[in-house]
Amino acid sequence: MNEQATKRVTMAQAVIAFLNNQYVERDGREQPFFAGCFGIFGHGNIAGIGQALQQMPEFRYYQARNEQAMVHIAAAYAKTKNRLQTFACTSSIGPGATNMVTLTALPEAMSVLTSPAETGAVTLALPQDVQTEAYAYPEAFFHKRVWHVQRNRPDRRALEQAAALIRASKRPLIVAGGGVIYAEATDALKRFVEQTGIPVGETMAGKGSLRFDHPLNLGAIGATGTFAANRVARDADLVIGIGTRYSDFTTSSKTAFQNPEVRFININVAAFDAFKHLALPLVGDALVTLEELLDLVDGYSVEASYRAQAERLHGEWDAEVERIYTIRNTPLPSQGELIGAVNELSAAEAIMVCAAGSLPGDLHKLWRTRHPKNYHMEYGYSCMGYEIAGGLGIKMAAPERDVYVMVGDGSYLMMNSEIVTSIQENYKLIIVLLDNSGFKSIGALSRSLGQDGFGTRYVYPHNGQLPTDAAGADVQTLPVDLAANARSLGAHVIECKTYGDFVEALKAVKTTDRTSVIY
Repeated sequence: MNEQATKRVTMAQAVIAFLNNQYVERDGREQPFFAGCFGIFGHGNIAGIGQALQQMPEFRYYQARNEQAMVHIAAAYAKTKNRLQTFACTSSIGPGATNMVTLTALPEAMSVLTSPAETGAVTLALPQDVQTEAYAYPEAFFHKRVWHVQRNRPDRRALEQAAALIRASKRPLIVAGGGVIYAEATDALKRFVEQTGIPVGETMAGKGSLRFDHPLNLGAIGATGTFAANRVARDADLVIGIGTRYSDFTTSSKTAFQNPEVRFININVAAFDAFKHLALPLVGDALVTLEELLDLVDGYSVEASYRAQAERLHGEWDAEVERIYTIRNTPLPSQGELIGAVNELSAAEAIMVCAAGSLPGDLHKLWRTRHPKNYHMEYGYSCMGYEIAGGLGIKMAAPERDVYVMVGDGSYLMMNSEIVTSIQENYKLIIVLLDNSGFKSIGALSRSLGQDGFGTRYVYPHNGQLPTDAAGADVQTLPVDLAANARSLGAHVIECKTYGDFVEALKAVKTTDRTSVIY
């Protein structure tokens, strides 16, 4: 190979060609890291990046409607692909670029994008004139590069210390986070749980680590958790965190674990998270760490009475979910009933998507997961507007699976534009749109703080001010027709008034030919 050989192209052409030749490999499976590029062209990127994308059709370009939406698409796609593949995103300068701030990070190149520990976005700021300047680039710059995603193992001595802590524990609990799923460690977790009898509570990102009907799955943990998981967490003498960042919701603002003698073992690829709660850190990949730890605790099992308690709590919570699924509230169904209907009428491999409002709390507790990717929640920021754009990214990552997006009117009004993109690219979403004329989740918080729902309802001003709940019948709701809005974007829309209507709509949308909205 001639190391001095060069290729004269514009900087923009070089960037796109470089991105097109980046691959990742884990466990012998190799794939392109970028599935293509989402973008909105403006005067800052049309001449350079726009030309380069046009001239490289194999690096597929997708037309988005909102800059923030396209990074939601890329993030959701990456999460569905266990962070092994994503989209590039391009926008012009000014407001277009600042709209993308949700997913910005330090510009540290491909090593950040492909690192399980540092995982995050990178920003390439390309001056408009430099994009179109030609330069003789070394041909090696355009060669295929494979980034190997390693499964790092923790220190052997730390593993032995962890095994000793587990053997000495009487009331251990596993907190399963997103790292279990990203590392494809769900089967390893199941083996570990069944051998040791240690029950599991699931974070938002970790929901699906075990099937809902596993007798040692206590369900959601933390502020949005089940009584089963939180009662066990309260008294646990050892907490084994696997791939969790211990967010404030997971720990109920550090009140969930109340045993004064509680110890922590944290399995995490990121040392920053592994050391939390004064834990014994096992800095490593969840899959290989669980496999090695399982060998070291061979023969250990929790006491029969503790296992029986966990299984009893599992059964009690499952019965509570069934009760909520079948309340049959009138005249309008409860949110829990609607969640139950979607769960029961969707396939085991279907994916539920949500992000904000009261839905995440209900879904975390009530959604019965039957597959590791059955539940997709954006709860890092709980970003309103993520739902539909994220749903599109998920559908693009798993086109063979039905994607259900549950969204309230508040989030829908913030960002519904990618309905158009889903129709343009023929990726069908099933959107369940719940309308309560306002930001009712925050309205409930407002009332609990004595503010009487101020600024959380979609109503006309009353006596020159936005009214609180105290205004009563004098308040007039805004005349927003969300069903007509969805139709105007090209979606198939079914309007419902009763629980029965909703069930029939769920059956009907299975045969529609495009993105469908049940309202």
